[in-house]
Amino acid sequence: MRPMAPASALLLCLLVLAITDGYGQETAIPGCHLHPFNVTVRSDRHGTCQGSHVAQACVGHCESSAFPSRYSVLVASSYRHNITSVSQCCTISGLKKVKVWLHCVGDRRGELEIFTAKACQCDMCRLSRY
Repeated sequence: MRPMAPASALLLCLLVLAITDGYGQETAIPGCHLHPFNVTVRSDRHGTCQGSHVAQACVGHCESSAFPSRYSVLVASSYRHNITSVSQCCTISGLKKVKVWLHCVGDRRGELEIFTAKACQCDMCRLSRY
């Protein structure tokens, strides 16, 4: 029979676990979430009119996996597709328009509508051009 660990060693282990339990949660929250960021809009290269607004992006982590391909996949691909990957990406699932108020030279004002994310989800990864 093994001797029990001294109480001080057990207490130290529990303390280390308690301290490291929440470490890094701010940067690696699982899932796909709305994340605010500041956008500055200019009417032209000279900044004749400009304004700022907090827009929403989708940020986060979604599941992915890779595994050896089934025999039927190997045969169909002439043994070139030996690993199968399945993955999802954090994507915008809903958009909304928001107005950005522009301040212009000479005390003029204007407005411009931009899109911002309204909802996010893990979905099929796609190549996108915006």
